[in-house]
Amino acid sequence: MIDMPLNRPCSHGLDNSKKMRVGGLFAGIGGIELGFKKAGFEIAWANEIDKNACITYRNNHSHPLFEKDIKQLDTREVEKIDILTGGFPCQAFSVAGYRKGFEDDRGNIFFEILRFIDDLEPKVVFLENVKNLQSHDNGNTFKVIMQELKSRGYCIKHKVLNSAEYGNVPQNRERIYVVCFKNRNHCENFEFPKPQKLTQTIHDLVDAQTQEQYYYNTSRYYPQLKEKMTNRETIYQWRRVYVRENKNNLCPTLTANMGTGGHNVPLVIDTKDIRKLTPRECARFQGYDDSFGFDKGMANSHIYKQIGNSVTVSVVEAVAKKIKEALVHG
Repeated sequence: MIDMPLNRPCSHGLDNSKKMRVGGLFAGIGGIELGFKKAGFEIAWANEIDKNACITYRNNHSHPLFEKDIKQLDTREVEKIDILTGGFPCQAFSVAGYRKGFEDDRGNIFFEILRFIDDLEPKVVFLENVKNLQSHDNGNTFKVIMQELKSRGYCIKHKVLNSAEYGNVPQNRERIYVVCFKNRNHCENFEFPKPQKLTQTIHDLVDAQTQEQYYYNTSRYYPQLKEKMTNRETIYQWRRVYVRENKNNLCPTLTANMGTGGHNVPLVIDTKDIRKLTPRECARFQGYDDSFGFDKGMANSHIYKQIGNSVTVSVVEAVAKKIKEALVHG
């Protein structure tokens, strides 16, 4: 879907002789930045407030990271970039949240993004959010976002992409991706990637066995799990009072509270017994390879949260490659 700007001229194209530089807001552990880097972009800087996410970020990225609330980050502190990215907080727009939208402080964070757009004037803006951003408040929230971007001269395309269809990872994860161009030719030349065949299976990403701490054989729910969990080809979820089998043989959408007990804990049957996914396995389902490092002293609950809040790297990479094609050939 494409939205055109409101009575604003388009800017000139990029100088293709230099490597295009990216600045990242709400970086988390750097999934968007990593996806753009894999697509051939250079990351200039990023911003993140969560201290544990920042530890993981610095373990895996060498460019400057501004560890502070975005409201406290002066745009004069960062260098100008060609592309501004942001997987801005989605809780305010999620069906699972309070549906407050712009009335929620986290929803108002979007206007901080506009501050960076106004001051840095990036040629491209890349945003990622939950699928339900489009339908929140009968579509009014998304309408405001589109109007604010178009009024700044951006031509916009957006699409909901599922990680299983566009990232070659067996995770059922739908997110909306919004790509905005100042140059109309670039926008018209941009197309979202086409679906690709899923070649990876759950068995490709899940270890045959792991440490004892992840197994459920001592849990009071073990008899019920043992009775219901019979298929080794898929992933199950413990839904507080019952066991749900994912019959599509995909991992359910990974969440920030996975692996810590309670709702939606992803469970598998390995060659030993029933257990939950490890943090490393969850990272694989988000497109991170095993070279991506987590601090050995960090609690698993923090790592699960970081992965659940992250993006699927391979999906971002696929979209970023299409952005690059549009910029180079536009």
